[in-house]
Amino acid sequence: MLDREGFRPNVGIILLNNKNQVFWGKRIRTHSWQFPQGGIKHGETPEQAMYRELHEEVGLTREHVRIVARTRDWLRYEVPDHYIRREARGHYKGQKQIWFLLQLLGHDSDLNLRATDHPEFDAWRWNEYWVPLEAVIEFKRGVYELALNELARFLPRQHPHNRFLRGGLRAPVRGEAAPRSPYGSVARSAHALDAAAQSEGTAPPEDEATTPR
Repeated sequence: MLDREGFRPNVGIILLNNKNQVFWGKRIRTHSWQFPQGGIKHGETPEQAMYRELHEEVGLTREHVRIVARTRDWLRYEVPDHYIRREARGHYKGQKQIWFLLQLLGHDSDLNLRATDHPEFDAWRWNEYWVPLEAVIEFKRGVYELALNELARFLPRQHPHNRFLRGGLRAPVRGEAAPRSPYGSVARSAHALDAAAQSEGTAPPEDEATTPR
């Protein structure tokens, strides 16, 4: 299912534990690491697709997680031609994704990489929120940076015991800035980029298929 620009609707999942670490999966029989993701089937909403992919790829159900936030708009990446099947070249361009930030309510033991007969990962670990982008396949790195930056301000606040009663440390102020990205200059969201393009008269054409349901 492609939109008129050749992008396949897709969801990405950033799964947090109670330390705000993220699930980091190693793609089966490779050395690359990534977040869970998958295509949206015909008739599915992004949220329905997210729950299905969550179960298929890591074995969790909706009872195991809480939705913290999601990206406001689609984030897109193009796939290089040599990764595209020959019969799809000229039609398929890449993925457009809605990203979800989830809080794990269950336990590590609830995770199951063999929930289906076609596993995506053969290993996993908890990683700090700002994942090393060099571990991500190159053409996805820009979208990872956009998603992590946009969702960082929704990270649940941590409450270490007595942390702010010792040494005069300042408690966080309500509404303070999101954690700073270590990737360099803070990336702008897809929504901000589109708004800037419109103001400069260079926005992409309107496409109803790019509006999530």
